[in-house]
Parts: sequence; structure tokens; C-alpha cells
Amino acid sequence: ASAQDGTAGATVAELTDLVAGEGVDSHSADPIRSPGPGPGPLRYPRPMNGTGDVAPSILAAKVLTVSDGVVHGTRDDRSGDALVERMVAEGWTVVERAVTPDGSEEVASLLLGLAEGFHGLVVTTGGTGFGPRDYTPEATRSVIDREAPGLAEAMRLVSPLGRLSRGVAGTIGCALVLNTPGSSKGCIECLEAVIDVVPHAVRLLVDNTDPHPSGEGPAGPTTHG
Repeated sequence: ASAQDGTAGATVAELTDLVAGEGVDSHSADPIRSPGPGPGPLRYPRPMNGTGDVAPSILAAKVLTVSDGVVHGTRDDRSGDALVERMVAEGWTVVERAVTPDGSEEVASLLLGLAEGFHGLVVTTGGTGFGPRDYTPEATRSVIDREAPGLAEAMRLVSPLGRLSRGVAGTIGCALVLNTPGSSKGCIECLEAVIDVVPHAVRLLVDNTDPHPSGEGPAGPTTHG
């Protein structure tokens, strides 16, 4: 059984990972990618330019589960399922799901593939703790163009155990990448910590005139940073 399913018979590494919201499983093979469900679009309520017209658009997302056990079939992808369910409830269109073994090279390679030609959000779950094969943050840093420390810090503040998360956030081209823990509870807590501002961040990757979520001031070039 994985660390998520209980602590009976767990190794020291598994128990450590459980505290960090992760699960450590055995080594695995190739990444698995599959289409995700297609919910209704998320309608942006404010004008995206100075014309006064509301420009509805679809916010697309992809979910990447990093877990040796899920790839091997010895662990259910509960955190991936939870992320998809929560994002669908928020109105996001989950266009793809993928699974990869733990490890830096595997994760980095698949992240690049998921982000290629994609404008939207990529949420990873798993590999952010202190287990011997938890290298999702290192893999993410190796491929992102720009880091988004404010998002990662906000996700860490959701609970006392968040201090044990090493997850990062950043952009690859027009995609925003968020690392979340491998537990179904932890990944949702982290996502909910930033879900209100993420749509604005994603839109800014292609439209620097996207209006500020606060609604203050006219739509125009942003002054973040």
C-alpha cells in the first residue's frame, strides 16, 4: 500500500513523504498521456480591452501526475482525479492528463511536451517532498523560463505542513506551471490558494492588456512587479 493508503508497513521514506503530502512508490516505465474531460468554458467577467465589450474565452488546463506507483498500477491517481474535478468545478477545460514516473529527467521532458504550443495552466501533482525520487521541483526549474515565487509561497502557506513542500511555479512559453503535492487533500489546498489569480496570470502570458482582477482602473498595460 502507498503512504496515502495508510502507514502500516510503510518505509521511513514513505512516512516522510506522507508528512509532505506525497507517496513514494517503486520505479517505473514510460509516461502515460491521455485526453481529459471537456467541461464548459470559464467566462471572464471583465472587458479585455478598451472597447467595453466582454470577451469570453476558454481557459485550458493540463494535469500531470508524477508517481512511480500510478504508472505501475499499484496506486490510484487520486490526486490527479481530485485536481481535474476541482478545476472543472471552477470552469476550466482540462484538455489533457498525463502520468510520468518520478525523477528529474522524466518530469522535465514531459513538462516540455505538455507546454509546447500550449496556452494555459499545467498543474503537477507529486514529487515535491523529500523522498529519494522526489525531483519535480528540480525538473520544473530546469525547464521554466521565469519563476513565479509568489504563487509557490501562497501555496505553501495553506497549512503548517506546507513548509515541507518544495514545489515551485513558473512559466514555459505561454504555459503556467504549478507544482502541487501528491496527496489528494494537499494538491487541492494548494490549488485553491491561487485559483483566484491564476486566470489573470495565464491571460497575461499572451495579452498584456488583460484587466486586473481587482477591477481597479481601466483595462490597459499592467503594472505588476
